[in-house]
Amino acid sequence: MSSSRTAGPTATIGAAHQSLRDRVYVELRERIIDGRHPSGHRIVERELADELGVSRIPVREAIQRLETEGFIAAQARKGAFVAPLGPAEAADFFDIREHLEALAASLAARRADRAGLRTLERLLERARRAAESPRRTRELGSVHADFHQQIVVMSGNPLLQGLMAPLDGRLRRLFSLTSEPGDGPVMCGEHELLYEAIRSGDADAAERIARRHVAGTRATAMQLLAAGTADTGAGTAAEPTHPGPRRRP
Repeated sequence: MSSSRTAGPTATIGAAHQSLRDRVYVELRERIIDGRHPSGHRIVERELADELGVSRIPVREAIQRLETEGFIAAQARKGAFVAPLGPAEAADFFDIREHLEALAASLAARRADRAGLRTLERLLERARRAAESPRRTRELGSVHADFHQQIVVMSGNPLLQGLMAPLDGRLRRLFSLTSEPGDGPVMCGEHELLYEAIRSGDADAAERIARRHVAGTRATAMQLLAAGTADTGAGTAAEPTHPGPRRRP
């Protein structure tokens, strides 16, 4: 995913093919996902509108849309704030993700075509290259989120795609919050196993690997969030004591 970056005090957002409403939504959503607007950050309509060079109407609409998706929480007489992503929120996310991604992987193995497999191959190759550089950690998280999204597309099930769409941004935010240098080889290895199962058309194996992949990252991600080393809105605590690379979503 990409987002426009501020070049000075005021940033006028681009992407002419999108409506102004969508452009403001994408920009604000991306700022929350990549941590430029951390948990607890207050979203002020007037200030954001001035910064982006738009009226307050598309900003208000973007805030309302992001509130329905769980990125923003509104408080009476206090305004809108970036919603926290702590252990409780992550637990709900993992409960749903484990089952839906296992289903998506199973369906993708049954319905995979050459075009879809080539896309997965390109994403794996991009992930391998990003994993070679500690400075590309954020890019690696984004590529892996794209990998998961592509499997959902390959499921060929529009209803499942609709159910998973609101989870995509939360997955990207979780990657952004918890990815660290050194995670790449583990992430790539597990995704390569999943790719092989889908490529071979083994629906049972694909479902099993996807479920194990999500379940295996849950405890580590929850520990990291509970420790306060990620941007949860609960402050910063000491680093977790467990050694070695952490498994990622």
